[in-house]
Order: sequence, then structure tokens, then C-alpha cells
Amino acid sequence: MRLTLLGTGDARQVPVYGCQCPACQAATADRGLRRLPCSALIECAGQRWLIDSGLPDLCERFPPHSLSGILQTHYHADHAQGLLHLRWGQGLIIPVHGPADPEGLADLYKHPGILDFSQPFSAFEQRDLGAIKVTALPLTHSKPTFGYLIEGDGRLIAYLTDTVGLPDDTLELLQQRPLDLLVLDCSMPPQPQAPRNHNDLTLALDSIARLQPRQAVLTHIGHTLDAWLMEQPRSLPGNVVVGRDGVVF
Repeated sequence: MRLTLLGTGDARQVPVYGCQCPACQAATADRGLRRLPCSALIECAGQRWLIDSGLPDLCERFPPHSLSGILQTHYHADHAQGLLHLRWGQGLIIPVHGPADPEGLADLYKHPGILDFSQPFSAFEQRDLGAIKVTALPLTHSKPTFGYLIEGDGRLIAYLTDTVGLPDDTLELLQQRPLDLLVLDCSMPPQPQAPRNHNDLTLALDSIARLQPRQAVLTHIGHTLDAWLMEQPRSLPGNVVVGRDGVVF
């Protein structure tokens, strides 16, 4: 099983439009430091599952019939805006598995086109999707949001974004299984007060310590965290790395 981080940025992306902080200046000068909307690709036994669809160029990245389906964490625009164009394709159907959200995004439910939203996940529901087994994990966010526990080829990956901390039931389930890889929301440096909608580094490292994955990767990263890490490059434990767009695990 292979996971590719297609995008590792928060809603503002990096560089932030008009920002002159050190992280944004560095990302303007070096495309390798830029961060697109948070998303990933799981590949296993010939299948390809997209996790979130905030990239605006899905039609160019993924030729027709090249995706097995989409695992949608939630329907905020930075995680779902790519669906608004993809839906107008022809000659195929793409299943979209995600949380039940009555609002969705814009008019996606009214005009779904080639997208099939008919089978939303329930909390902790497990589905066999061909070569992979996927469990929907409730997260703490301002919209109905699921992370996903993905099992395939004898490996176990947890992909958890967007969230602030982890609900007790989700934490308990994840502590029962040794994780090969944990991909976790970490949008900002340590904050003096607990954040409301996304992990800061303090909360992210606390969750990692509780779950003890073999390797942890930070994603959904904002420019303030990038700037903070530029000043404190040795601030992470040995099993924790900062995700980058295009990196493969």
C-alpha cells in the first residue's frame, strides 16, 4: 500500500496571498516549499483512492477511470472544491464516500453529475473497498468530519484531518491497533490557548504520544507553523516528520 501526499496546506495554502512572512517568501522563491490544499492518494493492488478533493485540477491529474473512488473527510471548500468541476464529466460514475452532511458544498447534491454520494459513512462503519478496508473515524471539527483508518497489504494507516484533538471513542479505537503511519492535522505552532478547529503542535504531539505510531506525519500545515519550524528546526520527536506535497510513504 502506498500513500502520496498531494497537498499538505491549510485553507490559505502556502504561500498565503500577499503575505511576506519568512515561510511565504521562501515558498514564493522555491516551489518545493509550496503547499496545496490538503489531500492524499492511496494506492493498493491496482486501486487508487483519492482522500479529499480540494485540488482544483482533478480532471487534469486523474484521467477518466483512473480513480476507484473518493474518501471525503468533510465538505469545507478547501477539501471539496475540485468536485465542482469533476462532476460534469461523462461516461463514468465516481463513488464518493464521506460523512452525512445535509449542507454539503454549494449545489453538489442537487447537481451531482458523475459523482455518487448515495452511500455516506456512519461513525465507525467499516467497509471493504476492494483491496483496502476502511473505517470512518469521527473527528472534532466545525462540520461533520471523518478521518479514515485504512488497512491493506498488511499495513495500517490513519489519516486524520481536520480535527482539534481526538474524540475519546476515536482515540480508544486507534489505541487498539498498532499504526504503521499516522497522518495528522497540525495547522499552527504551539498556542497560548487551546485552538478551536485545528490542532496546534502541542495537541498534535499529544495525540501522537497517545497513539505511538511507527511514524507520524504532520499535514494541513499553515504558514505560521512553517515559519515557526524555520526558527526551531529541531523541535520534533524522531518519529515525527513534517509532510510535504508529493512525498510518498
